[in-house]
Amino acid sequence: MARSRLAQRHQDEPQWMREFANHLRFEHGLAENTVQAYTHHLHCFREFLHRCGISHPAKATMRQVEEFLEELAERGLSVASRAQYVAALRAFYRFLAFEEQLESDPTELLVLPRRRRPLPEVLSIAEVERLLQQPDESTPRGLRDRAILEMLYSCGLRVSELCNLRLSDLLTTEELVRVRGKGGRERLVPIGKVALEWVERYRSQARPLLQRRPTDILFLNVRGGRLSRMAIWKLIQWAAQRARIQRAIHPHTLRHSFATHLLEGGADLRAVQEMLGHANISTTQIYVHVDRLYLQEVHRTFHPRAQ
Repeated sequence: MARSRLAQRHQDEPQWMREFANHLRFEHGLAENTVQAYTHHLHCFREFLHRCGISHPAKATMRQVEEFLEELAERGLSVASRAQYVAALRAFYRFLAFEEQLESDPTELLVLPRRRRPLPEVLSIAEVERLLQQPDESTPRGLRDRAILEMLYSCGLRVSELCNLRLSDLLTTEELVRVRGKGGRERLVPIGKVALEWVERYRSQARPLLQRRPTDILFLNVRGGRLSRMAIWKLIQWAAQRARIQRAIHPHTLRHSFATHLLEGGADLRAVQEMLGHANISTTQIYVHVDRLYLQEVHRTFHPRAQ
């Protein structure tokens, strides 16, 4: 039944739609699945225009394209799904312009609402405290794990950055850590006194017991080599379970918590951007939204007229 409907639709397709499909195949080399998706989106737009009394998409205006997208939104399609329709329509109107069948492109100035970025998962300060206290500091491995957790939270490091730290990257006198971030960019990040004390304890008491051969890598696994990102992930999972944190968290959660707690404490956004190593401040601004949610929660909880 589905095949017969598809065959009927193919027979009903006008010549310009088939030419557009061939243009995608032979001029742009798109995969057949992509061609089928684009022609499906165009077919839906064509049906919409027919209901509006318009026989050909070349006669559509930008307002009619916007009304079509509004109809898709009312049907429950996500921004991501509507973006696929926009991509198909833009490709089609570029094709018409190339074929000199179009006076003005109704999609040229089209603006699609951006997909909302999901807010990062953030731990409370109490949850962070419980998490940090889980390793057994009486063992070399436990002392190393405590130092790792303290540094992740104190410095807001990415896991790859932590795994690549070297002894020479610790500037203990200045209470700084030299970090190599994305694209090979280096930055200096402050390390708090508490975290620095744990790192120094690990370096003097535990690291010599883990080291098997000369290496400058700061955090070592039980075989004396560089820790993997998976090992850090497993450590976070283990500590979260022992701390009875009921949400799914990962190493980046400590980075999110680092940034959010700084902003909650009144830190400047530019300073947080520098510490996180974000090339663009728009990436850092996601934590401002988290901070606003925190303020709203405080207001709802403590203001007498908030309820």
